[in-house]
Amino acid sequence: MDTSFARVWLRLEGLTVLLLAALLYRHFDLPWLWFAVFFLAPDLSLLGYLAGPRAGAWSYNLAHSYAGAGLLVAAGLLAPRDGPAAAALLAAGLIAAAHIGFDRALGYGLKSPAGFRFTHLGRIGRDR
Repeated sequence: MDTSFARVWLRLEGLTVLLLAALLYRHFDLPWLWFAVFFLAPDLSLLGYLAGPRAGAWSYNLAHSYAGAGLLVAAGLLAPRDGPAAAALLAAGLIAAAHIGFDRALGYGLKSPAGFRFTHLGRIGRDR
């Protein structure tokens, strides 16, 4: 069964999330320096692979979940506006969502414990 149509749609969804997160970041007038500095921060979760593929997949998937990004955005929207936490939480959530969308648009999906190359969007790497 050919599932390439689903991969294309999922990658387009990722691109949509990236664009929407960037637009919301602009709308809330958050510092673009934060965006630039922290955009690749979720990839620090790759360090989990030092403990093996199971731990690596777990840490990567935890850091690359839209659920976590959404919870950060919600916390930022619900935090008191006059406190410093609101902007930081909102920025963190939108940056995380943008990063995840970027990764998904490029074809990097959630990882399988079988290894880094096995994702929900298909295999990645040279010998796909």
